[in-house]
Amino acid sequence: MNNNSEMNKTSSLITRRDFLVTSSIAGVAIGALARSSPVPQSRSLTDWEKPAANHPARVIIDTDPGVDDAIALLLAMRSPELKIEGITPVAGNVPLDLTLPNALRMVEVAGRTDIPVAAGAKEPLVRRLITAAYAHGENGLGGAVFPPPKIKPVAQSAAELIREIVRRYPNEVTLITIGPLTNIATALRADPDLAPIVRGLVMMGGTLSRGNITPSAEFNIYVDPEAARIVFQSGIPVTMVGLDVTRKTSLTEEHVRILEAHNNAISQAAAKILRSALEHMRMQGYTGGFNMHDSLAVSAFLDPSLLRFEEYYVDVETTGELTAGETVAYGPQPSQASGAASNSASQPRVLGSAPTLSGATANAVLRDSFVPNARVALDVNSSAFFDLLIGRLSGA
Repeated sequence: MNNNSEMNKTSSLITRRDFLVTSSIAGVAIGALARSSPVPQSRSLTDWEKPAANHPARVIIDTDPGVDDAIALLLAMRSPELKIEGITPVAGNVPLDLTLPNALRMVEVAGRTDIPVAAGAKEPLVRRLITAAYAHGENGLGGAVFPPPKIKPVAQSAAELIREIVRRYPNEVTLITIGPLTNIATALRADPDLAPIVRGLVMMGGTLSRGNITPSAEFNIYVDPEAARIVFQSGIPVTMVGLDVTRKTSLTEEHVRILEAHNNAISQAAAKILRSALEHMRMQGYTGGFNMHDSLAVSAFLDPSLLRFEEYYVDVETTGELTAGETVAYGPQPSQASGAASNSASQPRVLGSAPTLSGATANAVLRDSFVPNARVALDVNSSAFFDLLIGRLSGA
């Protein structure tokens, strides 16, 4: 998922020269993709309805456990409204050799070994992996220790499993992504006809305000901005649950005590992870709670009424030395006459940067006019969210 509590550190450092070389390669890669694959027309943004237990929604959960990823997985597996067709770990908060067994552990804790788990990408598309072990502990679970998992991942890769499931159930599968988007982008690049049959994508990622790994970027997008750009430009209807709302979901001691008081495997495992995570943070001098970023993204699909959304065209900065991973939102321009939003035909084009003196043309036009590609969460009923989260995990 996400790094936490404004801990603006990185677990590994790169030199300025390395960064510039990598950024140049990234720019070439994403530019080549844009030239070979014109931006598809956006489909209508999915207006989610609350899924029902008697007709569960098919989902794939793409994740990098991670403390709050683990809690989000437990929440999803405690929610009868979801038919979890697969879980696809990816490198992010910690490397894949930790996120994969952590996902398998959560499946075992929840007694859901029927759910296939497929190993995903070990590194971003074109960049070196930056992790957030400083926030999630060296094992990704805040230092909470669980036995090694007994079950094994399926033989398929994450991208292969995603493609297989989406093609088996066209227009039925929603992707819930709570880590870097490398697995999703890999599947889309391998199968150009996949995006039109994905029902939608609910992501924890991005921000329209300030970042939490750099001043501009949220962690999940920062780790693999090229992958995020592929997803936002794919035409899949995106619901973006970013730092604008997840910063309002700070876990408290009382929440952990409630979980500790309930004697079931999921509640006890969640309490163990969260207690360890809080202690890990305090040992580093942080006194606030742990933001439940990923659980809010899952909850946004379970009950969209918890949040307030607005529609934007969102793109991702991939070439800026200081801004890579920034999610840039273009909104409809208000009419000067009435103050109301004007129609798309009167909106300015969604443009890239102006041409340099040595360049012949500007960057390719991303859109001829404003067309939203994402519903972005801007506010949340935090108390109602925690009622849902703690109630599901505790079994109350």
